[in-house]
Amino acid sequence: MKAGIISLIVAAILLGGAVLLADGRSTQTPGPEDTESNVSIVDGTQVIMLSAKGGYSPKVTMANANTPTVIRVRTNGTFDCSSALTIPSIGYSGNLPPSGETDITLAPQEAGATLDGLCAMGMYSFQIRFN
Repeated sequence: MKAGIISLIVAAILLGGAVLLADGRSTQTPGPEDTESNVSIVDGTQVIMLSAKGGYSPKVTMANANTPTVIRVRTNGTFDCSSALTIPSIGYSGNLPPSGETDITLAPQEAGATLDGLCAMGMYSFQIRFN
């Protein structure tokens, strides 16, 4: 009886810790360690490279404002919901090919603008911040 109660208490503590850790991760603001330099300038156009497979990578991109921009999404054997990409603020919604690259052209974005992209189910997301 005593061992059963102790086991229940330990299980409750472990479960509570897991919930707190998961909750803390979802509310944290991405810091510099969560961003990646995946931006290049090609012939005066800013190219932002993203990968789509089991989510989007990188999750946060810092990009230049007031610059013609292309988001280039690369897939490689992508058959999950990240292949159905939506970017609501620009009215983009499309299915990416299982393998290849898809270019999404953006008008120059103002400083401080943020673009959020997500899969059709809302499970995976990415963010592009313009400064």
